[in-house]
Amino acid sequence: MPYTEPTSLAIVACPGGEAFANEVITHLKHMYKHRFTLKNDVISKRYGLSKEELVQRINLQNDLQTSDLCIRGTTDKYRPPVFKVNARFTYFANGEVKTELLDTVRGKDVFIFQDVENHEVLSLNGGANKIKMTVNDHVMSLLVTIDAVRIAGAEKITLVVPAYPYARQHKRKGREGLTASLLGHIYEMQGVDRIITLDLHSREIVNAFSSANLDNLHASYQIIRELSKIVDLSGKSEDIVIVSPDTGAIDRNKFYASGLKLPLAMIYKERDYSIVTQDAHSTNIKSVKLLGDVKGKVAFLADDMLGTGGTLLKAMEFLKEQGATKVICAISLPFFTGNAIELFDEAYKRGQFYRIIGTNAVYHEELLKREWYISTDVSGLFANVITRIHYNQSLSELLDNRNIIEKVVKQNENAEKTDKDAASK
Repeated sequence: MPYTEPTSLAIVACPGGEAFANEVITHLKHMYKHRFTLKNDVISKRYGLSKEELVQRINLQNDLQTSDLCIRGTTDKYRPPVFKVNARFTYFANGEVKTELLDTVRGKDVFIFQDVENHEVLSLNGGANKIKMTVNDHVMSLLVTIDAVRIAGAEKITLVVPAYPYARQHKRKGREGLTASLLGHIYEMQGVDRIITLDLHSREIVNAFSSANLDNLHASYQIIRELSKIVDLSGKSEDIVIVSPDTGAIDRNKFYASGLKLPLAMIYKERDYSIVTQDAHSTNIKSVKLLGDVKGKVAFLADDMLGTGGTLLKAMEFLKEQGATKVICAISLPFFTGNAIELFDEAYKRGQFYRIIGTNAVYHEELLKREWYISTDVSGLFANVITRIHYNQSLSELLDNRNIIEKVVKQNENAEKTDKDAASK
C-alpha cells in the first residue's frame, strides 16, 4: 500500500457533495500520514536505515514510478497524496448542468461524492451564481459527472451517495415505477462499478443491481458513541428502552436493543395509504398503539431518514404521554425538509423530546445551531471504507459494528465503575 504520491485514488466532488467530500479527504490525509509514519518506524528498524534515508528512498521509488519526470515536493520529507480532482461545474439559465474535469483521471480509481439532500445555497459558475438545488438537480449533476469521469478514462468508478436518491420508491403498490431501481440501472449503464451509501431505506434496492456492488454502511457505532455521552447505557442510573417508531424500523431498533442488551418496544400505527402527506402537520395515521412499556424510562428511537418529521413528532409526543422521562431519537439521514426544523423547535420547547442525534452525511447548516441537535461524524467511516475498497481489503469489520458496539458498552461500564471506586476512596 503506497502512502505517498503517486496514488491512483481520486475523488471528484459534485457541488452538493463537496462539503462531505472535504471532511472525508481530511480523514484520508490523516490516515495516510499515520500509516506512513508507522511504516517508516518499522521498516527503518528492520533494515537498519535512518528514517530520513528511508523517506528519500520511498520518494525516489515514487519518482521513478510516476509518468511525469518527477513528483512535486521535497525529496527528504513525506509528500502527502493529492486526492481531490479539480473540476468546474456550470449551471445554465435553462437548468442544464455541465461538469469539466481540470485534472486527469485516466487509469485512476475515482470516487464521486454527491449529497442529493443538500439544499443549502451552492456556489456555481465560478462563484457567479448562488443556487439552491433540488434532489433532481443533484441527480442530474451526478449523472453528468459520471459521464465526464467515464469519458476521461477512469479505470473504476465508485459513487459515494450517503442518501441514496429515490430510496423510498423501492416497491410497487399500484401503477407506479421503481425509481430506485431505475437509477441503479442508469448508474450501471454509465459504467459505475460500486456504490457506497448509508443506512439504505430498503434492502430490496440491493437487488436492483446486476453488475455493480452496493456497500450499505451503518452509523450505529457513531450514534451509540454520542448516546453514551447523554445517557447511562448500563441502565444503572436510569432505565432505557429501545422503541421502534414503526414496523419498518423494527430490524434497525432490534439491532440496537440486542447490541446494548436493552428491552425493545414498538409503536404500531394504522395508516390510510390513500392519503399522501405534504408537510409535518398532515398525516395518514389513523390510530397509534404501544407494544411495550416506557413509563418512567428513557425512550430511544432510531430511524434511517427524517423528511418533514410529522410521523416522528407524533411518535415522540405519544411516548411522552405514555410516561417516558426522556425521548431521544437517532436519524442517520437528517433531511429536515420544509419547515421541519421550526416544528421541532416548538416540540422541544413543549418538552416532547430531549435530543435528536443525526450524522453529517447530509449537510444542513441550520441544524447545527439547535440546542436539541447532536451531529455525529461518519466521514471517518467512509474514509476507512474507501481505502479498503481501493486496496482490495475486507470490509466485514466496518459493515458489522457489533464488536465495536460491545467495546463502547464495556468502556461505559468500566468508566462508571472507576468513578464509583474513586468516590468510595
